[in-house]
Amino acid sequence: MVRIICLVDDEEELTENLTYEIKALRPDWQISTFQSGLDAIREIMKGKIQLVVTDIAMPDMDGYELYWRIKDYDEKLPVIMMTGFGYDPNHVLVRSRQEGLQDILYKPFETEKLVALIESRLP
Repeated sequence: MVRIICLVDDEEELTENLTYEIKALRPDWQISTFQSGLDAIREIMKGKIQLVVTDIAMPDMDGYELYWRIKDYDEKLPVIMMTGFGYDPNHVLVRSRQEGLQDILYKPFETEKLVALIESRLP
């Protein structure tokens, strides 16, 4: 079964590397990458994305706003947040967890861990 994953991070090199590593482990998955939360939400609203992996700190909208917009569109769409920060000055993680976010990965992480988490969240 083809899985369609949305990967959102403003660091293009990270999305390229992560896509390469995920595809090496799961070649049948389709990975759509975006450096902008706004571009990602446009694609998500087309209805084909099955899971979103997003960074927290991005220039156009933070991970909380993207999470909120995703849940407003489809509350069942799984979202995994990733961050390179241990400190959350804008309380993005706290606010997102209060609204139901279950999964956070702290960079750097093993790609195998992300793949296992994605598989656990997909139907």
